[in-house]
Amino acid sequence: MLDFETLHHAAIPVSDLARAKEFYGGVLGLEEIPRPPFPFDGAWYRVGDRDFHLIVAGDPTFRAEKGLNTEDGHLAFRVKSFRRALAYLESRGFRTTNDEPGRSMRVNPNSVAGFPQIHLMDPDRNVIEINAEQID
Repeated sequence: MLDFETLHHAAIPVSDLARAKEFYGGVLGLEEIPRPPFPFDGAWYRVGDRDFHLIVAGDPTFRAEKGLNTEDGHLAFRVKSFRRALAYLESRGFRTTNDEPGRSMRVNPNSVAGFPQIHLMDPDRNVIEINAEQID
């Protein structure tokens, strides 16, 4: 049996690094951190006490043509305030009535998971969950 300590990082593919950095750094406000000089483009971000990596891959796997599906693979970020997160995303143009990447979201304040959730897509259609411990 492996003796796991913690999750070290998560990484996702992106097609346009500048566009992805605008979403993750500009829209979500993640802190960009130094990245080793790999032979491929990418960016690293700090999320709490963990890292999140963007990779510009030569032949990535994307969810092309798919809409927002909360049953698909996704990343989940925990925030301190559900209501502030929702208000902030709405101020950035996210709506529950839109299905285009970077603008669509699903809001589930009473999730069966036991905590409120917001699901959205980045510009490459990666599904992102924003959740909080409780509704504030």
